[in-house]
Amino acid sequence: MNNSPIGLFDSGMGGLSIWRELYTHLPNESLLFFGDGVRCPYGSKSKEQILSYTVEAVERLIAEGCKLIVIACNTATAVAIEHLRATYPHIPFVGLEPAVKPAALSSKSGCVAVLATKRSLEGELFTATSARYADRVNILKAVGEGFVELVEQGLENSPEAEECVSRVVEPLIAAGADKIVLGCTHYPFLKDTIERVIADREVEVIDSGEAVCRRVEQLLDSNSLRAESQNKASYRFLTLADESYLQMLEKRAYGY
Repeated sequence: MNNSPIGLFDSGMGGLSIWRELYTHLPNESLLFFGDGVRCPYGSKSKEQILSYTVEAVERLIAEGCKLIVIACNTATAVAIEHLRATYPHIPFVGLEPAVKPAALSSKSGCVAVLATKRSLEGELFTATSARYADRVNILKAVGEGFVELVEQGLENSPEAEECVSRVVEPLIAAGADKIVLGCTHYPFLKDTIERVIADREVEVIDSGEAVCRRVEQLLDSNSLRAESQNKASYRFLTLADESYLQMLEKRAYGY
């Protein structure tokens, strides 16, 4: 048993979509969320910058005593996860990659779309996963231009968001996609808006939150890191941004 916190890191607020899964399904586990907030979004940054930012955050989370770390950012995972596992072998890491497998296996049209950042779509993880299902489905790739910025500004349910989402999603539906995979942790905040754009068309939106939570549970068990059943969980938030951003992280974590 280990009552130390699980750490989560993201470029900003997007990783709170993963935080909510752990908060809901692992009530005895303490959580420490680190949202950069200053250098977000990461998707257009260089690999060297992303790696440096991610290592900086991970070292902070390790210094805070985290027993397991979730890189709750698809872009940071794509760039840094192998480096992190090699550099900090005593820490179990959970990374994120778009949920291509469930989309490919359940598609009826034979066409699925993946919405992600430019850097995630260029990453080796996504390339390798896509290659495994390339003979089964046609995989369309699209960058969610402006999506991260909308979420960071709290505008995910605004008319601007609907216009932005429509511009990206409509061509994917027109091309025959019946599954849209959200390959960035910011994008689930736009799920309601995406579903409004889809309207009554038979298109399913898929994200990775539940799968990440299951993987966290597996690693807690295999490494004997579960918190005690009577542990009173604590929840903390860190950021490189100002106090108002920190307060917003806390509010949005709980859905306020």
